[in-house]
Amino acid sequence: MAVKIRLARFGTKKRPYYRIVVADIRAPRDGRYIEHIGSFNPLLPKDSEDRVKMDEERIKYWLSVGAQPTDRVARFLDAAGLLKREARNNPNKGKPGRKRMEREAEAEAAKQAAKEAAAAAAEEASAS
Repeated sequence: MAVKIRLARFGTKKRPYYRIVVADIRAPRDGRYIEHIGSFNPLLPKDSEDRVKMDEERIKYWLSVGAQPTDRVARFLDAAGLLKREARNNPNKGKPGRKRMEREAEAEAAKQAAKEAAAAAAEEASAS
């Protein structure tokens, strides 16, 4: 049985509150879970100690038996010093889209054509 450490949403509409749970990967997000091991309240300030609460001993146990944390939970565990999370690298994310690249190429071509026209006009004026 594959097990994940993930967030289950609780709270009301527009007032989210999450529990950190250990659940079977086939269970729905807010459905059945094996154990509740912490909580996350995104409405609290980032420096608040009550924003993320975790039972560290139970998390260590579940990690030792092979439970895989989701990316968001892995961030919490990394901040608590329980797990080393490698930073992801997406070099294409910062690149502009195809349309913008086309517009920039057209603008560069127009700039080059204007520069050539100015050079030709200057050459013609100096020849006369």
